[in-house]
Amino acid sequence: MLEFWFWLLAFGAVFSYFIYPLLLSLANVFFGKKLDIDGDEPSHKLTVIVTAYNEESRIREKILNTLALKYPADKLELVVASDCSEDGTDRIVQEYADQGVKLVRATERLGKENAQREAIESASGDILVFSDVATEIPDDALMKLERYFQDDDVGAVSSEDRFVSQDGKVAGEGAYVKYEMWLRRLESRLYGLVGLSGSFFAARKSICKDWDIHSPSDFNTALNTAKAGKRAVTASDVLGYYKDLKDAQKEYQRKVRTVLRGMVGLSRHTEVLNPFTLGGFAFQTFSHKIMRWLVPWFLLGTFLTSAALSTEGAIYALALWVQLGFYGIAIAAHFLPNLRSTSLIKIIYFFVQVNVAIFESSIKFLSGQRMTKWTPSAR
Repeated sequence: MLEFWFWLLAFGAVFSYFIYPLLLSLANVFFGKKLDIDGDEPSHKLTVIVTAYNEESRIREKILNTLALKYPADKLELVVASDCSEDGTDRIVQEYADQGVKLVRATERLGKENAQREAIESASGDILVFSDVATEIPDDALMKLERYFQDDDVGAVSSEDRFVSQDGKVAGEGAYVKYEMWLRRLESRLYGLVGLSGSFFAARKSICKDWDIHSPSDFNTALNTAKAGKRAVTASDVLGYYKDLKDAQKEYQRKVRTVLRGMVGLSRHTEVLNPFTLGGFAFQTFSHKIMRWLVPWFLLGTFLTSAALSTEGAIYALALWVQLGFYGIAIAAHFLPNLRSTSLIKIIYFFVQVNVAIFESSIKFLSGQRMTKWTPSAR
């Protein structure tokens, strides 16, 4: 019986990262959809919504970056949604009122999504573009992004993230980022993304009518897109640049917060897992979200069962020693950062760190902890 649990847990540990992408790849061969994009001239009015909380040191740069973007001036609106900022953020935004920049201040501080909802209600564009203050948008990004909405099947579009180091250099794509972008493209061509890049994405205004302020906007938008019978797609030519966190130690806590918010969002919208109403999108959500959040539990179970079975057969003893070596490398890389300069060690360390963060998020979620208020990470 213990052997059965070992193999079942091992299957669960590899499903989300290996078996699920393989199934997506096969499905894409037969059912993958191409985008129907013809025209070059923009036909939609865009409202760029920038959410800010106490961003007086960065909001001016963000406004100037947005105003400089290439897009017909009569079809572009900029709204800054202030989540009850207590510093000079609102005053700086109002300095640009004569250039058409609109300030929308939340009546009370209830979090990022609440401030976004206030901005949505005042937006005049038929396409809403959401961006964080920390994200720098290339000057041609809006022109490229708008073209995706020329396909009536597209309800939302996600940018692809690029990291910028503190010295201003664009970091090369790591193996994990490349893997995630590849997985997004596979999902995008089938039933749509199950999560967008929260720092820079866009959606039709009609998609944003059902806005849950207690659910992450990137996940909620993907869900609403699927419920509307449309797809959320990734745009590999639409990039958003943002700096690494100034304090590397805070990156781990950012992962914990992100996963916890995702768990809360999914718990509020369990209908996303119903295959009878959402079909393949429900399978994608279950595989990408639920099964990935269960990976640390599967790994723990695999380790314990392999330890218990290590004297019963060579395959179980080998499995135990492989795991001990794997986790030993991650622990060594944690205390000896120079080891992470080796690509394989860096991947192992990152994988273990991510799953420890997911494990902590799971404990917090199961113990009833929730997170509503939002404070942007210092970059």
